[in-house]
Amino acid sequence: MLGLLHNNPLFRPPAEAESLILQVDRGCPYNRCTFCGMYRDVKFQRRSAEEIRRLIAAEARQAPDTRRIFLADGDVMRRPFEELHGMLSELAARFPALARVNVYATGSAIAAKTDEQLQALRVLKLHTLYLGLESGDEEILRRVKKGETAACMIEAGRRAQTAGLRISLMILLGLGGVERTREHVAATADALNRMQPRLLAALRVVPVPGTELHAEVRAGSFRQVSERGAVQEVRDLLARLELTNTVFRANHASNVVPLEGRLPHDQARLVAELDRLLAAHRLDTDSPGSMPLWL
Repeated sequence: MLGLLHNNPLFRPPAEAESLILQVDRGCPYNRCTFCGMYRDVKFQRRSAEEIRRLIAAEARQAPDTRRIFLADGDVMRRPFEELHGMLSELAARFPALARVNVYATGSAIAAKTDEQLQALRVLKLHTLYLGLESGDEEILRRVKKGETAACMIEAGRRAQTAGLRISLMILLGLGGVERTREHVAATADALNRMQPRLLAALRVVPVPGTELHAEVRAGSFRQVSERGAVQEVRDLLARLELTNTVFRANHASNVVPLEGRLPHDQARLVAELDRLLAAHRLDTDSPGSMPLWL
C-alpha cells in the first residue's frame, strides 16, 4: 500500500494515539544510540516529495476532517526546511480542519533551522517537537552514543520555544547506571531548568535485547540502578527542578511508580509521595525489579 513502508511496529508518542500517522520516512537517520531498539533492524528510507504528495492526497480522501497529524518515523525534523515547508503547505491545503502537526526531532535538526524558518514552520501548524534529551550529562551522552550534546539540545529547545513551537522532552532514569547516577540527576535537572520544556516525560531505561546497552548489562560493564535507585533518581530530580510551567509525567510502564502533575504547582506533593515510598523500605535495593520488555 502507498501509506506503508512495512516496519512494524510503527512507533509514535503515546499522546499521538488519536492522530493520523503519516509515515513520510522509514526508520531513523541516525539509529546508533546504544539504548534504543526502536529501528534497530530498519533500513532508513526517505520518501520523495511526489510520494509524499500522493500519500497526503490518499489520506485526505479517507479522513478529510483530520485535525491532528503525526509525521513518522524518527527525526522528520531533520529534513531540509524547504521540504518541511512544502510538506506542511500540502497538509494545510488538503486538510482544512488541521490544527497541529507533530514530529520527532533532535537538537541538531532544530539547530540547522534559522529562527525565521522555525517561525515559518510554526505558522504552517507545526506544533510539538518530541525531543529525547535522555540526560543532561555530557559524559553519559557520549557513552550511549547519542550523537548530540546536551548544550546543543538545550539551545535548540530554547530557540524552538521562542519561535512558538512546543517541546515535549523525554529523559531516561538510570541511563548513567550506578556509576553516574548523581551526575545524571544533577546535570539533567540543570538542563531542564535552562530549557523550561512545556512537557516532560521521565521513563526508566530498559535494556532492550539486541542493543549495545543490553549486551553491556549482560557482560557486567553497565550496572543498572536498583528499583530503589530509580525512585531516588526521580525524587532527587524533582527536588532540583525550577520549572515555571511544565506538565510532568512518569507514568510509562517502565516506571516503578506512576507520577503525574504540573510543575511547580505539584512539585512538593510529588516529592513527598516519593519520600514516603522510599521511607517504607519496600523497594528492591539489589536489582531493577520488574521491567517491561520494551521501552
